[in-house]
Amino acid sequence: MHAGSMCISCILSKEEQSIRHFPDEERKSAYMHLVLEVLYQYGQTESSPGLTERLARLYRDFWGEARDYTAQKQQYNQLLLQMEEKLEQKICDTEEPLKECIKYVCAANYIDFSAVEHVNEDTLEELLESAVGQAVPEEEYQNFRKDLANARTLVYLTDNCGEIVLDKLFIKQIKEAFPGFRITAMVRGGDVINDATMEDAKETGLTEIVPCMGNGNAAPGTIVGRLSEEARNVLFDADVIISKGQGNFESLYGENLNPYYLFLCKCELFVRRFQMEQYKSVFFREERMKIK
Repeated sequence: MHAGSMCISCILSKEEQSIRHFPDEERKSAYMHLVLEVLYQYGQTESSPGLTERLARLYRDFWGEARDYTAQKQQYNQLLLQMEEKLEQKICDTEEPLKECIKYVCAANYIDFSAVEHVNEDTLEELLESAVGQAVPEEEYQNFRKDLANARTLVYLTDNCGEIVLDKLFIKQIKEAFPGFRITAMVRGGDVINDATMEDAKETGLTEIVPCMGNGNAAPGTIVGRLSEEARNVLFDADVIISKGQGNFESLYGENLNPYYLFLCKCELFVRRFQMEQYKSVFFREERMKIK
């Protein structure tokens, strides 16, 4: 899915915000002109995650350092780990824990330092508290269960730090409901914004639940053309794909993989695209999605 005008405008604004702390105005101007060149050259052919990866490399090469989200990632990983036992108990106390997991997984997708201007713990906790009242499309959920029952392999594409703890709980419920088939969790192949990497998978215990692998690149999404050969083979051989987050949706939609998408509508573009209020969740397989 190519980046639209709203995405390009948002990316440009975030690039400018990220260099405000530098003192050299001439150098900042030079950098922004390079950003404009990248957006002009690739903005009509690549998705937002693809553009973001290019600009992350440009930032590192130009400024001699990478944007560092280490503190935020550890903060939210540890916060969700502290909440894990309580959330898992809430999920297990319901009649359909698998369906309940979908609600919480989508709510935790709020932890996105790219799409959300000011991520904060209070809003996250409010969204998790209200998750129980969110609706999961019943027909889609039954289709999901049927697909899992007939599957031998599942690939779970993670998105951000923190929420990967909820991904772990969801995967545990899938394994319990449908034992005997192979699940692989796929994380980013390198650091980008606050997206989950192998380091986060290890910190949150996901690697103790299922095999985990990096996808071979540092885009905040799953760009088929930039996957490692191993990641590409695993993804295309999967019977069912679960794709978490807006970035995975933007990079995978239309790639003929037909995943189940789970995410929270966070930015204005997605609110318009899905005709939903901000912070409402989406759960559909691509073939049945209706978007603007």
